[in-house]
Amino acid sequence: MDGFMAGPNGEMDWLTFGWTTDIGQYVTALTEPVDTILLGRKLAQGFIPHWASIPEAPGADKMNGSKKVVFTKTLTESVLDHTVLATGDLATEVNALKNQPGGDLIVYGGGTFVSSLIDAGLINEFHLFINPAALGNGMAIFGGLDTTRQLTLVQAKAFDCGIVVLQYKPKRD
Repeated sequence: MDGFMAGPNGEMDWLTFGWTTDIGQYVTALTEPVDTILLGRKLAQGFIPHWASIPEAPGADKMNGSKKVVFTKTLTESVLDHTVLATGDLATEVNALKNQPGGDLIVYGGGTFVSSLIDAGLINEFHLFINPAALGNGMAIFGGLDTTRQLTLVQAKAFDCGIVVLQYKPKRD
């Protein structure tokens, strides 16, 4: 609830799992038009193998079958299914993906990566999943911004499991 996406050492043991049907339906609707997932290297190294290891889980077909673009400055080749590497300038790479035909793009966390996307003004819409927990300190999704970013609330939705999703769009000049 206090704006951290992970604990100070990347801990995520505080997240609410045991999602209820209503939040599952929300996530399904959110990901339905998606055909490309953007990930930072650190998150990708756990995210992609995790979904590959649970092919029967709800949503696994979408996660495993979608193209994944991993943004990295250190990897030189991808060994993961449906995965390509983006090693160039962040804004150039993301804007090129936005201009390709196809479905929507979605970004899954990784504090440094998401913060870089936010700072570069590359996020068109936020779906912030607020878990019923306060950490006190940790990795902030909006950490490192050099200017204030104004957002417009699209909707706020509470789910039976206690999670609230806040959907925002950046105010554009």
